[in-house]
Amino acid sequence: MNFGAPEWFFLLPALIAVAWRWRGLRLHEPLRALLLTGLVLALAEPRVRLASAGLDLWVLADRSDSAAAAMGQQGHEIEGILEKARGREDRVMYVDFAGEAVRRERGDPVFEGALHQTKIGAALEYTLAQMPAGRAARMLVLTDGFATEPFGTATEAVLRSRVPLDFRLLTEPVAPDWRVSALAVPARVLSGESFLVEFAISGPGDGAVPWEVTRGGKVAASGTATARGGVARVRLTDRLTGGGAVRYEARVKPVEDAHPENNSAEAWCEIAGGPRVVLVTNYPDDPLATLLGAQGLTVDRVTDPGTLTAARLTGARAVVINNVAANKLSREFLGALDFFVREQGGGLLMAGGENSFGSGGYFASPIDELLPVSMELRKEQRKFATAMAIVMDRSGSMAASAGPGLTKMDLADSGAARAVELLGDLDAVAIFAVDTQAHEVVGLAQVGPNRNHITESVRRVASSGGGIVVPVGLQAGWDELKKATSGTRHIILFADANDSRQQVAGYEAVIDGIRKDGVTVSVIGLGNATDRDADILEEVAKRGGGRLFFSADPAELPALFAQETVSIARSAFIKEPTETKGTPGWAEIGARTPNWLPTVDGYNLSYLRPGATASLIAVDEFAAPLVATWQRGAGRAATVSFPLGGPNSEKVRAWAGYGDFVQTLSRWLAGDDAPPGMALRTDVDGEQLTLELLYDENWQARIAATPPTAMLAENGGASSVIAQRALVWEKIEPGRFRTTVSLRPGKIARGAVKIGPTAMSFGPITVAGSAEWSFDRARLAELQSLSARSGGQERLNLAEVWQAPRPVAWRAVRGWLLMALAGLLLADAALTRLGISLVPARWRRG
Repeated sequence: MNFGAPEWFFLLPALIAVAWRWRGLRLHEPLRALLLTGLVLALAEPRVRLASAGLDLWVLADRSDSAAAAMGQQGHEIEGILEKARGREDRVMYVDFAGEAVRRERGDPVFEGALHQTKIGAALEYTLAQMPAGRAARMLVLTDGFATEPFGTATEAVLRSRVPLDFRLLTEPVAPDWRVSALAVPARVLSGESFLVEFAISGPGDGAVPWEVTRGGKVAASGTATARGGVARVRLTDRLTGGGAVRYEARVKPVEDAHPENNSAEAWCEIAGGPRVVLVTNYPDDPLATLLGAQGLTVDRVTDPGTLTAARLTGARAVVINNVAANKLSREFLGALDFFVREQGGGLLMAGGENSFGSGGYFASPIDELLPVSMELRKEQRKFATAMAIVMDRSGSMAASAGPGLTKMDLADSGAARAVELLGDLDAVAIFAVDTQAHEVVGLAQVGPNRNHITESVRRVASSGGGIVVPVGLQAGWDELKKATSGTRHIILFADANDSRQQVAGYEAVIDGIRKDGVTVSVIGLGNATDRDADILEEVAKRGGGRLFFSADPAELPALFAQETVSIARSAFIKEPTETKGTPGWAEIGARTPNWLPTVDGYNLSYLRPGATASLIAVDEFAAPLVATWQRGAGRAATVSFPLGGPNSEKVRAWAGYGDFVQTLSRWLAGDDAPPGMALRTDVDGEQLTLELLYDENWQARIAATPPTAMLAENGGASSVIAQRALVWEKIEPGRFRTTVSLRPGKIARGAVKIGPTAMSFGPITVAGSAEWSFDRARLAELQSLSARSGGQERLNLAEVWQAPRPVAWRAVRGWLLMALAGLLLADAALTRLGISLVPARWRRG
């Protein structure tokens, strides 16, 4: 027996002395003496040693990618050794782990967790939670020793549990392994400033290792490094101009290599400067560039919008899209704008033109809900009927899964059905499903009386075999559109960018004939612009005089069909001179109301959303908002529905208040500077991101009233789909908050911290390389240290784990003792009431 609080024994003599002096307690009575002694024992927290000789050995098996080969070779042999050597009362329990941990006997023996991570700390905490009380236990970790993140709270949990931790390092005979072990790039540099790009190459010994460094995806430098003692260092100088953030990647290219997964590392560098505006424009000499520059803003003018990525938003205060069609912008950039405005506090302005708003394909786009105006199709807009043919790829590749219970074909069907829903009653549509032949789903029919039948028919289209023959599908669509005698005629071709080259001979002649007949062709390609058959689809759209969309995410197909349908089916840009009328709404933007221009040359028809403010409206049958604004989360969004440059802007550019209007609106969009006294620190260790928010006493009251929030957004690059996560802060001390989160490998992360209306952005951030294959020696040292501190060791002879000193298991008995004391108390009370004493008469005192 031992005691958790033995200090209570020192009070026993004092209690006896007091009780003896106070004779009314009758301590000479045996029951009362036992009660006093038992009370002291209970206060001392007595525990008894368990007598079981059995040992529970918890084996944690590393199933991650980096340990998979060795575990496959050695796993069964190790399990056999442990089973053969264990005693009759011993037990073995297995926990498989990588990114998650599971009990093997409680689930599928084939581990299906996140194999690109090795979370030893999380596996240790999971295992401790599984252990039953009353059994002696040890843990044995079978691993390569290289966790992808620090152990964190698991270290304290293991030491507190008093369960020894043993480990066995898995090894395998391998070829030489050369890797990029570190890449150092400044987090932030000034435009034009010279800086160093440094990286280290690690390997098994001496040798020559080829390398290259890319900047923004293009090779910037290359060479051969000479390693001495297994290490080589490369130092380069570079200089950046412009704005945003640039991704650097260092890569080694050894002739022989065991693990190509760790051959690269990447880092981001932000180009810092004054307040910056990204101007995405359709005009080589955009007048907005001069006006914004005169306002003290750094203008980052973009005339090739297809090159834009989310990294260009780093450090920007606002984005202006000036008459650029949605399909010209990358899906990644469009998808990033919502987070940029709502969470990072940026501003967004869309200016009018024939390539903007609904005409530019922004209906149902990722930024549709961000704008203060809506672009839906309304009956009063229609000037002419539209005849549309939808040609859909139903080849074998469309049967591939696109999510739980869905195929690519299912989502393409939903997209075509959405297009039909958006067409007007007087419009007409024909639909063909194409593989090696064109299969008519619906012949050219007026939408109004047939809408339900058409949508039901198109939702039943199923994938067949073979590949799509593009010319056959286009010819079938054209033949149907010949039956339409008036209005706009258009073909939408949907095809797989990796499976569209079958029997394409002659497609140029078909498209040329289509164009001569006044019909246009747009293409929605499932995949990326770099896919095998993307060039065919690009040529179809170019020759067809239409738009081209690529998306590798099938879930985006319904939105792409909707964008294209609205841009074709509505008369969205009104080219007639229209009178204007100001409203009091401008008071929210500037102190002085502009002397508004009386007439605009034309404008994009749209409708004010509830909650938005119109400062200028059209004096016509639509009373449409010409200038509209609203607050979106931490940021702001505005629309100017008339052109600010190029065609149909003569009256606007001649307006005396033009410059003041643009500059005042841009100041409002850019927002205010963050107050001083606050800083945000970021650190990436393996796959773990740590944020620290530091602030001085000037922020104490504000933070007490409005606690800080943090959001993290991650995307894979090509898709517009952004995964967002709210982070939870921990207050470390006054003036300091901290939060940690695991990054997803292969994803680009951006984030924002908000305190009331103030937002601070960070990122882009990525895992420097593959944390699973980086073989960080610090993680191995952490495992070795924790094992030694817990009473464990590295087990080279696995059979000896059963002969190790068994951890002593103790059970508290205070509860049982207190119950016995309660019984004694009742017995003493009964004897006292009956006048019975257990002390012989001759021993009784006076």
